Amino acid sequence: MPTTVTLSPAPLRRAARRTAPRGLLWAVLLALSAQIFWQASRPAVHPRAQDLPPAPSLAALRLAALGDPVALSKVSMLYVQGFDEQAGVSIAWRDLDYAKVRDWLQRVLDLDPRSQYPLLAASEVYGAVSDPQRVRLMLDFVYARFAEDPDHRWPWLAHAALVAKHRLHDLPLARHYARAIRLQAKGPGVPAWAGQMEIFILEDMNELQAARTLIGGLLASGQVTDPRELQFLSERLQGLNAAHKP
Repeated sequence: MPTTVTLSPAPLRRAARRTAPRGLLWAVLLALSAQIFWQASRPAVHPRAQDLPPAPSLAALRLAALGDPVALSKVSMLYVQGFDEQAGVSIAWRDLDYAKVRDWLQRVLDLDPRSQYPLLAASEVYGAVSDPQRVRLMLDFVYARFAEDPDHRWPWLAHAALVAKHRLHDLPLARHYARAIRLQAKGPGVPAWAGQMEIFILEDMNELQAARTLIGGLLASGQVTDPRELQFLSERLQGLNAAHKP
């Protein structure tokens, strides 16, 4: 009958320890310690903001659109809008290159002329910074593209006029925008107050004679047919005439 030999656990553990030389264990520990020390001594890596790249040419974007410029317009708008939030970095709007932002908004609008969002973003989002030069750049963009479709783009130029008046304190610029709305936005969807903004701005400029002339011209032209609008303008003219009397 064969004899079975059973080894106790203690000799097995001693044998395992003998298989790893003590010098090798110390070398591993030293290497691990050196790795930990090296990682701890490295300077912290701070994420850096990337500059907004120049907008591609319209021809290149149309080629990349693969027959669907509206979809590419939306993707491009999301790209620009999200550029102020990068991995680990938040960029203030005032730190963006506004000339590049304007060019991107131009391309987005060129790809989808019916989109209102680039004009909204320019007048209400990027135009909300405290830097007057950047604000003017955005307002100029809105004004430049307004004439292409006045009956649908008037809200953003009206907002631009308010920004020019209240934030830039530039009443002549506000009047310039308001006058463009009055002369060019003639569609049935344009409210009366949009065409009358110029009157109130003239009053703020203390150009009362010009305001009276404008109201009188509107009443005499026959362009205003709504009875409530006619009554409002007539009362406004009477008030200005009364204020003008010595």
